[in-house]
Amino acid sequence: MSLSAAEREPTTSDTVFPPRDTGIVVELAKFLRLHDSSAALVSPDGATVPLPPEVFEVLARVVAAMKAGKAITLAPVSQRLTTSQAAEMLGISRPTLVKLLDEHEIPYEQPGRHRRVRLDDMLAYRSRRSFERRSLLDEMTRQAVQDGLYNTTAADYVDALKEARKGDAQ
Repeated sequence: MSLSAAEREPTTSDTVFPPRDTGIVVELAKFLRLHDSSAALVSPDGATVPLPPEVFEVLARVVAAMKAGKAITLAPVSQRLTTSQAAEMLGISRPTLVKLLDEHEIPYEQPGRHRRVRLDDMLAYRSRRSFERRSLLDEMTRQAVQDGLYNTTAADYVDALKEARKGDAQ
């Protein structure tokens, strides 16, 4: 007896593409927007089970992505990714990812010839980098306010750029 998709625990990534008939997805997206996270599933025989808020949130995000025509991948956080998969998820080149691995920025395993990156380690790195970028931007904004640069107009920037270019040409 084989298990249904709902009964299988994902051991690898399961990718699902949006249905060809997007009308039902649009209808479902409207329905989810109008209802809060106290929704329930109803089976064909009328049995009802409440959806935990976390499951409702995942469902809402899946439907929103499918409405936008995107495929959805479900993967356990312990999943191991190839360096190409991890690089693609981070939006960087594979050589850049390999450099990060070599610099111990992201942990990896190398059971044979090829390195593998755990999904949760890659997500932790992405979250850490996002926090660092936000912190740097906050500091730059604080410094710009302190230096009075928020009172500068776009024309002032253009003039300053022209002056800087004149200085470079000389």
